[in-house]
Amino acid sequence: MRIGLVGNPRYAGLESALADTVRLAAKNSWALSADPDLATLAPDMLPPLDPNLIDLLVTFGGDGTLLRGARLLRGRDVPILGVNFGRVGFLTSVPRDGAQQALLAFAAGEYRLSPRSALTATVRAPDGTSRGEHLALNDVVLHKGGVARVVRFQVLIDGEPMGPVSADGLVIASPTGSTAYSLSAGGPVVVPTLDAIIVTPICAHSLGVRALVVRADAEIHVEPVDPRPNELLVSFDGQQTATFGPHDVLEVRKATERVVLVRFGEPGFFRTLRDKLQWGDLADRGQ
Repeated sequence: MRIGLVGNPRYAGLESALADTVRLAAKNSWALSADPDLATLAPDMLPPLDPNLIDLLVTFGGDGTLLRGARLLRGRDVPILGVNFGRVGFLTSVPRDGAQQALLAFAAGEYRLSPRSALTATVRAPDGTSRGEHLALNDVVLHKGGVARVVRFQVLIDGEPMGPVSADGLVIASPTGSTAYSLSAGGPVVVPTLDAIIVTPICAHSLGVRALVVRADAEIHVEPVDPRPNELLVSFDGQQTATFGPHDVLEVRKATERVVLVRFGEPGFFRTLRDKLQWGDLADRGQ
């Protein structure tokens, strides 16, 4: 088995977990590779991670580390096993002390896969040329980069104007990302295996503007309308950003690639909601 490793060095205990993984791999004749952030922490020099030469990607960190790992795969259909060193860990499925057991279970075929749809976002200049295409598992966010003032957007769904939106920004999320920034902005929780895209205004300046759930194959175009403020940014999974000029257009659609997460045991999305987001009433939480 060929395993790629990605991690966030700022987490305490990562070096020890990495050493344990190296020993377990040697015992089971697994081939390891790692991204540059982990190279200095490994007890032995590991070859650089090549997404074309791995059967499993293991991320050590929080949900942000898993999102970064998904981008490193460059669209390859490689399963991702997330080991949680963070706080909430909504996407990661394994606690830090369960990494070795999870790897043995994966090698034995005792796991299930949870394919997730992702988003592809393109910023186009006024002449139609692309400023770059980005993959996002959670969300694409158009927002102010400077002074916090209202931005007015025109949003089109499959070419039909949704209507101008005055807000602090706009979140376009996948079902997996519905429990991230979109939820904080008032968007709905969407079961991650559903085929859909969520469009959520951030602090909309009208009670008549609410989040929308649209078909997964919808084409979403967004452009600011007059007055056109400067310093607009587009963020992808909250980790990468691109500038957004006064006459640029943001295009978002479902990606042809998917992200595959490793899960163990029975499906438990609603249990995750209860455990991570304290979903439900207070009856079973004590005094």
